[in-house]
Amino acid sequence: MDYVLRLAKEKALDVGKIAPPESTVIAADTAVVAGGQILGKPTDATHAASMLRDLRGASHQVITGLVVLELASMTLHVDHCTTTVIMRDYTPAEIQAYISTGDPFDKAGAYAIQHRSFDPVERIEGCYANVVGLPLCLLTALLGQCGVPPVRHITASCQPDQGKPCRIAGLIQPDMP
Repeated sequence: MDYVLRLAKEKALDVGKIAPPESTVIAADTAVVAGGQILGKPTDATHAASMLRDLRGASHQVITGLVVLELASMTLHVDHCTTTVIMRDYTPAEIQAYISTGDPFDKAGAYAIQHRSFDPVERIEGCYANVVGLPLCLLTALLGQCGVPPVRHITASCQPDQGKPCRIAGLIQPDMP
């Protein structure tokens, strides 16, 4: 968690150096963590296949550090989101077919949860939007700390497919426009 929070803060502060002084900067960094190791993006097809084999049938965490920086006051609003991802037991042929799409090469952990034909995930415990790349309800909550009202469609459950309400969505006023 410290790793993604540090990188998100660095990104926000870097952008803050060139943004107009009244701006609000949003920055995030996401890591895939398996067996205590941070998995980056694969360097080639062999590396992607190795990552996918290691993740197959096992669980790992997707952790996103999120920062909202109010430049006028230099106030940092910081939080993180962790989702446990349980991968399905996909076959070696499925791994190779997925790699041939080119999709794994710009993805930490070499997969995209939303890839329809590969569909690598058996289930998740936590926020789906976090695994896709940005925990929207958490972002909404942080923006709320800056006085930005929430967008109504985000205040409902952000993961209806999981059958669980979002821990953040319940904290946001449902009667906001």
